[in-house]
Amino acid sequence: MSKISAALATALVLATGLAACQTATPYQPNVRGSATSGGYSETRLEPNRWRVNFAGNSMTSRETVEGYLLFRAAELTLQNGDDWFAINDRQTDRNARTYVEPDPLYHPWYGPGFGYWRPSWRFRGRGFGWRTWDPYLGDPFWADRVDVQTVENFEASAEIVTHKGAKPADDPRAFDAHAVVENLKPKIQYPAPPK
Repeated sequence: MSKISAALATALVLATGLAACQTATPYQPNVRGSATSGGYSETRLEPNRWRVNFAGNSMTSRETVEGYLLFRAAELTLQNGDDWFAINDRQTDRNARTYVEPDPLYHPWYGPGFGYWRPSWRFRGRGFGWRTWDPYLGDPFWADRVDVQTVENFEASAEIVTHKGAKPADDPRAFDAHAVVENLKPKIQYPAPPK
């Protein structure tokens, strides 16, 4: 198998794997082995105090992650028999990874078969005098033959306390669980049913 055929086969396998990951995290429990990674989880700390989390994959925006966290907090409040919740502590983490991959289809004419021999040229840089160009360190004339990609995902967490009765009007950290569910439900994307 030639190097180009091997590179194309590798690219096809990677593209197929990435196609499975190209949907944003739906509103779902965070369970290992799900078709799409991420989702919500919660831990009960006291009878009416919870730690709620929502983790999104690289296709899920920060706004969606934070909205799903609020929706889960409201659902949890109603499931607990309460009417409103207050957020005591909230945090959103951004995880970013940068990948630098050489172009698998680029093989300069001198190629790997020439061992450590490689051409070297000098050029006159504007205002900088003579400069050296090394094909392994970058190309001053054309774009480098690498793909640089930054992948980011967000995870939001909050500690909430649930309460019965009317929400206090003067507390900006208090949310009416019924209103949150009603307002956010049209924006919630649930997982596709299994085929």
